[in-house]
Amino acid sequence: MSGTLVTLDLVGIFVFAISGALVAVRKDLDVFGVLVLAGTTGLGGGFLRDVLIGATPPAALADWRYLLVPVAAGLVTFSFHGVLGRMERQVSVFDAFGLSLFCVAGALKALDVGLGPLPAALMGMVTGIGGGMVRDVLTGRVPVVFRGDLYAIPALAGAAVAVAGERADLPVVPVAVAGALVCLVWRLLALWRGWQAPMPAGSASV
Repeated sequence: MSGTLVTLDLVGIFVFAISGALVAVRKDLDVFGVLVLAGTTGLGGGFLRDVLIGATPPAALADWRYLLVPVAAGLVTFSFHGVLGRMERQVSVFDAFGLSLFCVAGALKALDVGLGPLPAALMGMVTGIGGGMVRDVLTGRVPVVFRGDLYAIPALAGAAVAVAGERADLPVVPVAVAGALVCLVWRLLALWRGWQAPMPAGSASV
């Protein structure tokens, strides 16, 4: 399972790091700020997952590839942000791919260290949304997952499918693909159709 997890992690990190670097460029940050936000977005969810499940040192600190990938994504975005900025829809699609990869990788890694099904699914969701939440906090924005976007719910669903498949002793690759597809299709449909999570009705003022 370890090779599959590393591949899912690294691809997801690259995709998320691009989205974080784009936010930094739009906030007029310098190259260091772009790299920091790329690293934070790409590594934040996995770092938080590893700390919570006791997989220390976190993979982001134990494997040089985890640090190289977001740096490369940040430099690419810094150099070609004009092109990437005009690809807003495509970047959102890439972000959906990153979310689907991360939620599955996080859930499978949590199972790998002995967590039960429910905590493992929650860790998959945390892996998917953690980096984006830290990115938004650092840039003074309300995190996307709190603004009605269907983001965390598809991540939890994909993680749950991966957990169920692994518990049924199915091969890890089909399990990972199935979980990622559930999250990806749900997220892409939400983007396409404008679906939103339920919001409070009426005014919140007393």
